[in-house]
Amino acid sequence: MRLDPQVALALGLLRLCLAQVNFAPHFFDNGVGSTNGNMALFSLPEDTPVGSHVYTLNGTDPEGHPVSYHISFDPSSRSVFSIDPNFGNITLVEELDREREDEIEAIISISDSLNLVAEKVVILVTDANDEAPSFIQEPYIVQVPENTQPTKFTMDRHNGVLRLRSGTTLDYEKARAHFVTVVAKDGGGRLRGADVVFSATTTVTVNVEDVQDMAPLFVGTPYYGYVYEDTIPGSEVLTVVAMDGDRGKPNHILYSLMSGSDGAFEINETSGAIFITQNPAQLQREVYELHVQVTEVSSAGSPAAQAMAPVTIRIVDLNNHPPTFYGESGPQNRFELSMYEHPPQGEILRGLKITVNDSDQGANAKFNLQLVGPGGIFRVVPQTVLNEAQVTIIVENSAAIDFEKFKVLTFKLLAMEVNTPEKFSSTADVVIQLLDTNDNVPKFTSHYYIARIPENAPGGSNVLAVTAVDPDTGPWGKVKYSIYGSGADLSFLIHPSTGIVYTQPWASLDAEATARYNFYVKAEDMEGRHSLAEVFVILLDVNDHYPQFAKSIQEKTMVLGTPVKIEATDQDAEEPNNLVDYSITRAEPANVFHINAHTGEIWLKNSIHSLEALHNITPNGDYTWSLEVQAKDRGSPSFSTTALLKIDITDTEMLSQSPMDAFLMQTKHNPMKAVGVLAGIMTGIVAITVLVSTATFWHHRKSNKVLPVRRVLRKRPSPAPRTVRIEWLKFNRTKPAAKFVLQEDFPIENCNNSLGSPPPPRVPAPPPPPGMAPSTVAAPWGAVPTVSGSLTPRQPQRSPKPKALGNPTQSALVSELRQKFENNVASKAYF
Repeated sequence: MRLDPQVALALGLLRLCLAQVNFAPHFFDNGVGSTNGNMALFSLPEDTPVGSHVYTLNGTDPEGHPVSYHISFDPSSRSVFSIDPNFGNITLVEELDREREDEIEAIISISDSLNLVAEKVVILVTDANDEAPSFIQEPYIVQVPENTQPTKFTMDRHNGVLRLRSGTTLDYEKARAHFVTVVAKDGGGRLRGADVVFSATTTVTVNVEDVQDMAPLFVGTPYYGYVYEDTIPGSEVLTVVAMDGDRGKPNHILYSLMSGSDGAFEINETSGAIFITQNPAQLQREVYELHVQVTEVSSAGSPAAQAMAPVTIRIVDLNNHPPTFYGESGPQNRFELSMYEHPPQGEILRGLKITVNDSDQGANAKFNLQLVGPGGIFRVVPQTVLNEAQVTIIVENSAAIDFEKFKVLTFKLLAMEVNTPEKFSSTADVVIQLLDTNDNVPKFTSHYYIARIPENAPGGSNVLAVTAVDPDTGPWGKVKYSIYGSGADLSFLIHPSTGIVYTQPWASLDAEATARYNFYVKAEDMEGRHSLAEVFVILLDVNDHYPQFAKSIQEKTMVLGTPVKIEATDQDAEEPNNLVDYSITRAEPANVFHINAHTGEIWLKNSIHSLEALHNITPNGDYTWSLEVQAKDRGSPSFSTTALLKIDITDTEMLSQSPMDAFLMQTKHNPMKAVGVLAGIMTGIVAITVLVSTATFWHHRKSNKVLPVRRVLRKRPSPAPRTVRIEWLKFNRTKPAAKFVLQEDFPIENCNNSLGSPPPPRVPAPPPPPGMAPSTVAAPWGAVPTVSGSLTPRQPQRSPKPKALGNPTQSALVSELRQKFENNVASKAYF
């Protein structure tokens, strides 16, 4: 069915209008007391905590579209709420105070993003009990006369009126003001969920006004006055003082004498001063009892309250004579005396003649005596005097009377009245000149003295100066010094006047013999009073000793792997002077040995492990070296000494062999050496045989008889030690042992040895005839000479003692020839 075009157009427009219509959202109105909706009639307590969720806006959109919520405030007011736009939750963000702002105006709105609906709401702020009561018109001060009745205070709790209630009366003289504390409380209420009551306090000051209800009062009672005999008439004796008992508004006061004056006294009616009107010397009574009346005069001029007080006036004899000191010639205020120091305890100073007197009578003439000055030295007798007494001064402390402390002792002798109000006094100077005695012992400035001097100090050198002081004067104070007792060992002297300790002119100090001296010195005065002080003299070591070897030429046998040790001693007393360092100064070749500088141990180099290794470097393959070893101390300046050391090197296997085996082992690489040794032995045997045969023949020819065999043995004198100087000789050959020579400072004997090939061993020479100087005895075969002669290359022998070589037959032959030679020498009687 086909619609009319106009109808179709109308229907299309209708559809378009319906499609474009959108209804606005709206809030729900949930009524009073609801916490969600449109905040209609919503109220909030002022004590709501900040940050609390207080309300929820709630609304809807007819089309069901999502809605959002908003809240706004007037720009001139505070924004006390915040809102969640999606859920409508309203939160308190500012603190509420109903006393400042009792309602809050706000605009709430709801929107579906196309339509916005806004409403103005008023939120009421309800009261909470958060304010304390406060007083106005403070401070509160009222004036109340003291005679107001009643006199206690009460407060009306409703209107705050302060009233007086019945009780005791007010008294200005007891309390001039009262302070009343008033407390104001509110009716209470809730605050943040709890019941709270607030209060406030204030003080009401009630000043009491004075009223004339008290009699006058005297001040300073009781009253006493004194009139002395020389008082001038009209002089004031004393003043009485009175005042109105009502202090707030006092009346004027007048004074008057009622009785007891007998015309001798008058009073000033306005000031209260009492005067004497007659000469005190003419008065008949000693004591007067006066009655003084005081009267108040009111503001109207009429007499009011009165009071009366007694006044006692005593007529006193004048104390017009102070104590006075007298000497032998009359009044005197200075007394002098000379005395020796340290008088006996309790001694009276008889050179002082002092009298003290007071011309007054009775109590006025009583006074005390005392010495004013250094305390505890003297005392005065008597200490209390009536009228007159002889003064005696007694020694109390003898030790304090010391001339060395005080040349002059000065005291004041004081006399002071005891029972008089004037306390009259007088003084006199007591001057004591002390005379010196010999009462002091010379004292050293120290109990001990310590001095240090070098041991090489020459004789007569000053060591130290001691000082003693004698406080006495004159000849008693002169000190004489001396050495007391033993200990100085005749090495030290002391000057008797100056106290300088010095060495004896011939003294030779040696720190190695005596390192410290300890003795006493004495200081004495002319009467023999003395004191002692101890002196310690320490000798400082000087490097004055050379290191010394036990022998200047030494022989050592070194076993492979074991060191030999050479040792020198230094006689100096202290380090570093007596510390010795060792070194090898000459050796050929130089790289075979090394020495420990501190211990003196000599080792083979680590590269040498066997005798075979030594064979190639030992002269003639004999395993023997000669070294020059130096010992040097560490002093300043340093001293050194050298010694010649012959080292025979072997091993443990050679030590266990017989002497012949050892000799053959040493000469197996040098057969000519062995042949030369054997030829030398045979030559010696033949020479001895010829000599013995010749001597026997000539003896028998001369005597033609046989004498009994006798032997005279003479002990060979020990040669004196000699200073040996070692020098090096230059040779063309390079044999190490041939480069040493021992040379004396005196002419050398036995120095004609051939420098060529080694000679065969020589037979020991016979003992010298009497009168001849002993020649140097040939050393054992293979040994180095120890006193004189030159050192020449010889065949070494490792055994310390010579032993026979060859077979037993050869040994027996040598023994027989030796015996015949000794018999022949004995028969010639060379003694």
